[in-house]
Amino acid sequence: MSRRYYLYSAGSIRQKDKTIEFESGENKRSVPITDIDEIYVMNDMKLTTKLLNILSQYGIPIHFFNYHEFYIGSFYPRESKQAGKLLVQQVSAYTDTEKRLYLAQKILQAAAKNIYRNLRYYNGRGKDCTEAMDKIFHLIPSLEKARTIEELMGIEGNIRREYYSVWNVIINQDIDFTKRVYHPADNMINSMISFVNSMMYTQVLSQIYKTQLNPTISFLHQPGVRRFSLALDVSEIFKPLICDRLIFSLLNRNQITEKSFVQDFNGLRMTEKASKTIAASFDEKLNQTIRHKELNREVSYQYLIRLELYKIIKYLIGEKDYNGFEIWW
Repeated sequence: MSRRYYLYSAGSIRQKDKTIEFESGENKRSVPITDIDEIYVMNDMKLTTKLLNILSQYGIPIHFFNYHEFYIGSFYPRESKQAGKLLVQQVSAYTDTEKRLYLAQKILQAAAKNIYRNLRYYNGRGKDCTEAMDKIFHLIPSLEKARTIEELMGIEGNIRREYYSVWNVIINQDIDFTKRVYHPADNMINSMISFVNSMMYTQVLSQIYKTQLNPTISFLHQPGVRRFSLALDVSEIFKPLICDRLIFSLLNRNQITEKSFVQDFNGLRMTEKASKTIAASFDEKLNQTIRHKELNREVSYQYLIRLELYKIIKYLIGEKDYNGFEIWW
């Protein structure tokens, strides 16, 4: 059962004893604070510092999106698990050119192989992706030969360009998608990519909070002001598995169509119904389970993200080499 709460109607959130009370108009709902992992605010919402204080005590982040489903930011509770020694080791790995490049390479190698696996999946189901698969297959080894982060990002850009070139083949609907366009999105696919990738970023951020890692110190993306760049790093690995497959499924099943969007002065905007459909499917995807090869037990996609963070920790403390998660099924 999902413990993520999505708030689409304008209203207020307040603390009442050991519960969190969501109120919108005449509708009121109280949820025990121990039953909440995350809150997603998708509309105007009133809240107080008293509420933020109790959410911080229980380690519950809030992620804020605006009217256009654009991610605004997150309330990230006070860290309760960070350890000084690991922080020093994380910073040291960032400042060590060789270690940082190693981690960045491993992250993008896993992401690229997961992209290739997606194409192989659909190619085996009658969607001709062979040309893009061949180009990506020959680009992947060059990631290991890259000597700078900038060179890595350039190769990654070429891989994604080939990947996106066959999305019109994979997706059954007639959508003119030729390249990645950000804000404002110029078509349904770009709008969905932006929204689902933001959901992925916030989910990774929530999982980082449950570890001793610092979310602002990254290896592939440059750490910057007002962003949790480690979440961007780890998201790259899981976007093909969770985000892209979700988009393909929703469009090919016609759960999202042209009617799911409206055009206004800020560009293409997703309807509330479409946003809810995507959020529900995203939750379902996170709760989906596979049998883990090493653990020999069922684990959810959400827990795969946590395991990835533990693998990074093991590398930082010198316990084990790091290899990014790769789809094997």
